[in-house]
Amino acid sequence: MLAELSPALIAEVELAAKLLTTRQHICILTGAGISAESGIPTFRDNQTGLWENYAVEDLATPEAFTRDPKLVWSWYQWRRQLVADKTPNPAHTALAQWQYHTQSSHQSLTLITQNVDDLHEQAGSTVTHLHGNLWRNRCSQCKTAYQDQSRGSYHSKDTINFDDTLMTCPHCDSYIRPDIVWFGEALPVHAWQTAEDAAANCEVFISIGTSSLVYPAAGLAQLAKQNGAKIIEINPNPTPNTIVNITLAEKAGVIMPLLIQKITAL
Repeated sequence: MLAELSPALIAEVELAAKLLTTRQHICILTGAGISAESGIPTFRDNQTGLWENYAVEDLATPEAFTRDPKLVWSWYQWRRQLVADKTPNPAHTALAQWQYHTQSSHQSLTLITQNVDDLHEQAGSTVTHLHGNLWRNRCSQCKTAYQDQSRGSYHSKDTINFDDTLMTCPHCDSYIRPDIVWFGEALPVHAWQTAEDAAANCEVFISIGTSSLVYPAAGLAQLAKQNGAKIIEINPNPTPNTIVNITLAEKAGVIMPLLIQKITAL
């Protein structure tokens, strides 16, 4: 695999590995690109079939759910079907291996994701979700977590029922919604605090498969930079960003296994 990379990119991988082995606190942010390598369409990819006439913003806002809860719920059940059979790719696996390796090394590694799938967890990682979790539900009003035993657990995808019939909260009788951060909603306080703390205190901030220009998550890279961290971006289409110190312009599934192999060998 290494031989397939350009000499310039190989040199950048070597540079990143040497930097990472000399730093203790690492913060990693992953975005849609890493999941796309597992076959999960990015949120802004064109919809297909029944959904091609809808803008994603019309299906992912509190106002849309209030206006037509059945439509929004049906779309999320469709999305769950798209994601249910997807599995971690080499980038997810490498990150999990690195996180495991840090248990016996001098490093601390905080993994943050903008993704709502559970591919990091499937690979074995501990991860903080900024935008919620596709496999969880909650009440749209009282926000109580909800799990309908008769339909199977959304934490065990082998038993999922993708029925699009609306469900109601046993506490307040309001409709159940996906536990996802929609447009116009605040990020979960605890998750964002975890992300901010990790970014502010890290020595290296790594952005994987996400634009380092899109806020609010892009603010994490800025925060890390302001506190003296080096910034590494892994993306086949790098963003024009002057705060990045090392750019690895290739898919995460190609770069991460090589990078982790070098880190654990040094």
